[in-house]
Amino acid sequence: MADHAKEVVLSVQNLQKSIGRKQIIRNVSFDVYAGEIFGFLGPNGSGKTTTIRMLVDLIKPTAGKILICGENINSHPDRALAHVGCIVENPEMYGYMTGWENLEQFARMQPGISERRIAEVVEIVGLDARIGDKVKTYSLGMRQRLGIAQALLCKPKLLILDEPTNGLDPKGIKELREFIRMLAGSGMSLFISSHLLSEIQLMCDRVAIIAHGEVIAVGEVDELVSQAGTYTVWQVDKPDRVKEMFEGQPDVQVVPENQHRIDESLLTTLNEPIVTVMDELLVTDWVNRLVAAGIGVQSVQRVAPSLEELFLKLTEGEKIG
Repeated sequence: MADHAKEVVLSVQNLQKSIGRKQIIRNVSFDVYAGEIFGFLGPNGSGKTTTIRMLVDLIKPTAGKILICGENINSHPDRALAHVGCIVENPEMYGYMTGWENLEQFARMQPGISERRIAEVVEIVGLDARIGDKVKTYSLGMRQRLGIAQALLCKPKLLILDEPTNGLDPKGIKELREFIRMLAGSGMSLFISSHLLSEIQLMCDRVAIIAHGEVIAVGEVDELVSQAGTYTVWQVDKPDRVKEMFEGQPDVQVVPENQHRIDESLLTTLNEPIVTVMDELLVTDWVNRLVAAGIGVQSVQRVAPSLEELFLKLTEGEKIG
């Protein structure tokens, strides 16, 4: 993450939204800093899109405050939104028009967007070779890039993307992730809503986790993951014997294969790994005990759980859908 010196680009303070007597969003608060990628993580129906719609003045909050670059979106929406580019859900484009014609159409809706700026955003999103083709011939990934190009026309300080990886294949997701990092490197702030935990973990610097309309945690991704505890994974030559030694020990918990939530790709190179929960200070002592018992210890790894593990703990098992 770039050194943003804690410059706040987006400040959400005690945001609330009620429809009738039903409260949908409850006291949501967080800050997004300049040059960071901020993840907004939660299951479908948790309040992510409702919050985003309030951030871009599509719906009004019942209470609370939204400041974008210091401008209050309730009292000065035009001044606040001048700093924002946004794609809420799927970008809508005219399929019968070329990519360039679509961008020209959007440029007419905003003051001061020149052809030179259109050419700049086309180059930024890497659509130079296809911008003259009709949008109906574009892949989903290309349409996503064209949507981002449209959002970048006004040179925003904050780019809001709602579920940007929806429908993309693994190659498209990887390319989008690299592109988002490039934008953040230029000093832009990115606010990314998603229910894809692995993508948020790979893509974002900090994250807010929302459930039932409430933010239940905000922090750096690594810090939040560490709160869920860390596994110790053992590779030994006598796994059954080691499991016997671990069983019944008050300082060791053996986690069955179907109960831990470690990324399987981290375990594929291991033969019959034993996943445990134990204090890091006890690892050396256990290595010595196993070796003294004639057991070969090939490797011992400390492995952080995924955000899914943290989410399930914080929400007491609420399923992500």
